[in-house]
Amino acid sequence: MTILRGVYVSFAIILLFVSCTQKDVSSPEDSTLSVIDPDAESSDTLVVGFSQLENENPWRIAQTISMVQEAERLGIDLRYADAGGDTEKQLQDVQNLLAQGIDYLIFDPREYEESAPALKYAKDRDVPVIVVDRDVRGEAGTDYVTRIATDFYQEGRNAGQWLVQHYGDMPLRVIEITGTEGSSAAIDRQTGFRSVLDRYPEHTVILAATADFVRAEAQRVMENVIQSVDGGFNSVFAHNDEMAIGVIQALKNAGLEPGVDAVIVGIDGARDAVKAIIAGEMGATVIVNPRYGPVTFETILALERGETVPEEIIIPDGVIDAENAEELIEDSF
Repeated sequence: MTILRGVYVSFAIILLFVSCTQKDVSSPEDSTLSVIDPDAESSDTLVVGFSQLENENPWRIAQTISMVQEAERLGIDLRYADAGGDTEKQLQDVQNLLAQGIDYLIFDPREYEESAPALKYAKDRDVPVIVVDRDVRGEAGTDYVTRIATDFYQEGRNAGQWLVQHYGDMPLRVIEITGTEGSSAAIDRQTGFRSVLDRYPEHTVILAATADFVRAEAQRVMENVIQSVDGGFNSVFAHNDEMAIGVIQALKNAGLEPGVDAVIVGIDGARDAVKAIIAGEMGATVIVNPRYGPVTFETILALERGETVPEEIIIPDGVIDAENAEELIEDSF
């Protein structure tokens, strides 16, 4: 695990920014959306590009809304592009944003290795990059200014620790539904989760399969898993809540009872997952706050003021389970 350097932002403070109106930013007619008219004449308007990797689930949509709303609040011209889950398109999006003369690039990379050329594109044009959420191969302070993110490794650890603490009196036979192959989120969440289970020889991950962070794909994958392992599992760790919900549906379709025949743990803190916890169909979810707008634009404004910012800004997480789900559902997305 890479030693994290940076500043930890109080989760209580982050929750001050939880209110979001539901705008449809997931499917703009053009892949590039400008919050302020790009043709408007204003010599002092800050122009920022945001390359989003996709908008296919509630977490991504909430993240995008947060960025758009904070840019609007601050009067910043935000040029937004949605890559639709396609790494090559995201690289093209970055080039298109840079060609518009942006002052900063906010970059949420789809893959760790394959997304790295975007950093060179920006460096060649002398545009500072703020990496958000997923990690990308590069060096903070050289290839990009800073990375604002949650700790994926710790999220995996939190999921594993919750499962062991609550059900460790029985040998755990875990199905792991992983996220996008090659993404830092999937790699680190798996590593963190396994670091907990590896300490207990009686607990085993009997099968891992990717579902690309997609609900429908997780349902399909889990339906195949149920047939292949013939009931030889008692718990499921899904790398995000969308996949956890897909797993729940697959269990129901197979005549199994989620929460009884298999304990399910997810990551994100999405509203559907919190509802499933309240209904007893899901054990827990690790909170990953998607509302990056305030901290990201405050970081950019600090740079504009000539201040030094940390090379990594870590947004803390937490866990929602039956003990606090009713209390925290209003803060979910």
